[in-house]
Amino acid sequence: MIEALPSTGVPAGQVLAELQELRTADLPTHGGRLFAYVYDPDVDGLDELARAAYAISAHVNGLDPTAFPSLLAMENALVTSAARLLGAGPGTTAPDVVGSVTSGGTESLILAVKAARDAHPEITEPRLVVPSTAHAAFAKAAHYLRVALDVVPVGPDLRADSVAMAAAIRPETVLVAASAPSYAHGVVDPITAIAAAAAERGVRFHVDACFGGWVLPYLRRLGAELPEFDFGVPGVTSISVDLHKYAYAPKGVSVLLHRDAGLRMPQFFAYADWPGYTMVNPVISSTRSGGPIAAAVATLRHLGDDGYLRLAGKTRDAVGVLADAVEATDGVRLFAPPETTVVCLTTTDGVDLFVLADELAARGWHTQPQLAYAELPATIHLTVTAAVGATAAEFAKDLAAAVSATRDRGPIDLPPALLEAAGALTPAMVTPELIEGLAAGLGLGDNIAGSMASVNSLLNIAPAPLREALLAGFLSLLQRPTW
Repeated sequence: MIEALPSTGVPAGQVLAELQELRTADLPTHGGRLFAYVYDPDVDGLDELARAAYAISAHVNGLDPTAFPSLLAMENALVTSAARLLGAGPGTTAPDVVGSVTSGGTESLILAVKAARDAHPEITEPRLVVPSTAHAAFAKAAHYLRVALDVVPVGPDLRADSVAMAAAIRPETVLVAASAPSYAHGVVDPITAIAAAAAERGVRFHVDACFGGWVLPYLRRLGAELPEFDFGVPGVTSISVDLHKYAYAPKGVSVLLHRDAGLRMPQFFAYADWPGYTMVNPVISSTRSGGPIAAAVATLRHLGDDGYLRLAGKTRDAVGVLADAVEATDGVRLFAPPETTVVCLTTTDGVDLFVLADELAARGWHTQPQLAYAELPATIHLTVTAAVGATAAEFAKDLAAAVSATRDRGPIDLPPALLEAAGALTPAMVTPELIEGLAAGLGLGDNIAGSMASVNSLLNIAPAPLREALLAGFLSLLQRPTW
């Protein structure tokens, strides 16, 4: 336990040592063995550069660009680079693109929905149409902004069904969205067809390229046969792309682009009806540190276009090695085509997927299990980065060993009493006391980094609303004062 406010100040060296000690419990952010949450290019000196750049602007406040023009210049530079990469700028069919720098993909998507909603004040019950594979941040945006969410099932190829998406558009629809690529499976939706349907009905269309938007253009330059998805597609009105993903900038920097300034205007919030300064914000936050933005600029300038092309090549090759390993291993199979930077696999022949995830973790490979959804089975998601190029062959060997160990262990057998209790639960019944009891029954204790197979198995059989309540309860259990 660490005390943030001791009675007497602590020497700087001791503080840093304590923070380093806390970090030893975290998953490894470098080394090509963590397939979620972080993006590692394996470039010597890049971390040091980003930290130094961050420090230069850490105390600069993005609230007022007239007070800190350095941050305005950096934000405009990031927007320009993202727009150029995504098919906009002079000499293109989207010469008037504008954009804003946000704290991450979720904020970018919330703002895209806000701009679309506020552009139509006459629509009192606005609606948002997304495929079922759209990122959960759209649901968060719909919840926060009181926009009805119309979720359209995807086709058997895991891509948005353009015909069904078009049919879901109503007079109250203010925005249609699709993914390039989807996070769960790494496949690109049919952007051209959906954009045309939205444009025909006069509705905005957003491309969520937060996950892979920075790498897809480079993969295409390397020969990947990927569909069009950027501002070169008529009908695309906005695109989001995260720089803290495949641009390899530190957390958290994303860019939201609009085809023109008129489309962006409803994104802004301005308020003058109080005695203080007139508040005007392009994004959700008012005060914003310049640190992440400066670090992103430093990262982009240091790597350069040629550097990103090389990193995309390393990532593509690593995806190939991992996909081949899955196809060569009995008991697992590819669940989606590995066409971008994701390897998504599921298990066969009675191999317990959640036990397999634990067995891989025991061998130092930290994956992301994805629970069953509708007709889709549970899967394991691997976000592949350039750093995986150095470890992919080792993973291939360990996968076969992990599958073998999973067979030996057998599937998770949850206690009948726990299954009976879970079957009778409703979200309204989930209380802090119940969560504490469940945690004890599953043997979690204070070890949140241990075996998760039992927890995932329980969540996998629960309906989505109950999953949400249970996970919110577990998170609440973790986030509490250390008296």
